[in-house]
Amino acid sequence: MRILFIEDDAMNRRVVRDMLHVAGLPLAEADGGRAGIARLEQEPFDVLLLDLRMPEMDGFDVIDALRSRSDGLKDIPIIVVTADASPGLEDDCIAAGADAVLFKPIAMQSLFDSIAELVVDRSDPDKPLG
Repeated sequence: MRILFIEDDAMNRRVVRDMLHVAGLPLAEADGGRAGIARLEQEPFDVLLLDLRMPEMDGFDVIDALRSRSDGLKDIPIIVVTADASPGLEDDCIAAGADAVLFKPIAMQSLFDSIAELVVDRSDPDKPLG
């Protein structure tokens, strides 16, 4: 499974990288929205983890850029990872085109569950989870 994490904070990328390492999952990283989109255009990924609050190009801009494409990138599963717990933010993310939202600090099991649900649901909708 190929996972890309677009996050401007190196420490947050390290925490998620360490969590995924426990499950034997490698993590590719990009330190901003433009770099992340460029990486998605160059390499195939199964799921995108995406921070919302980044300088230059925020997570909503990345979601919009991906969902408005006409190629396969428009369908990549997107899990927003954010520390912003503002009321209604989760609904705003889903309305913008995200598939799931996780709030920092991320629980390892929640991260694994969200990835599994999105990847299994898209690859084999009849396959039970777990």
